[in-house]
Amino acid sequence: MGTWGTGPFDSDLAADFVDELEGLSSQQIIDVLARAFLRVTNAKTHVDGGDGIEAVTAAALVASALPGARIHIDPDDGPGEPLPELPVSLRAAARLALQRVLQDGSEMATGWVDGDDADQWRHEVQQVIEVLETPPITSSDRLTGSGPEP
Repeated sequence: MGTWGTGPFDSDLAADFVDELEGLSSQQIIDVLARAFLRVTNAKTHVDGGDGIEAVTAAALVASALPGARIHIDPDDGPGEPLPELPVSLRAAARLALQRVLQDGSEMATGWVDGDDADQWRHEVQQVIEVLETPPITSSDRLTGSGPEP
């Protein structure tokens, strides 16, 4: 497995996960994302590195699909087609999974050889969490121009 950076899409496993979404129906995509979060949140004391990578990638995809999101995916790294409208429940599942990936017992949290890379990775995961924590913009917010500040 190759890893070339600290970002959510900077590994072969992340690319394979994104490729897995190609050609799936909207519901199948939602199911794949949800399963990636569940594998991590259901892990007991040990979170497998591969499961962690997929959860971080899935969470970045969910965050990037939010209106006004500050998470942008290079077109070469993201899905070939836009994601379907995702249920709000995926945001909470993604946050829980990312919090678990950051804890002790996670291969992703402890597997970095270089301390600077580990710090950069944690920062990038925290950025995704922050986007996921931003209150959703409702249709009434769009009509009135109110809602959360970008």
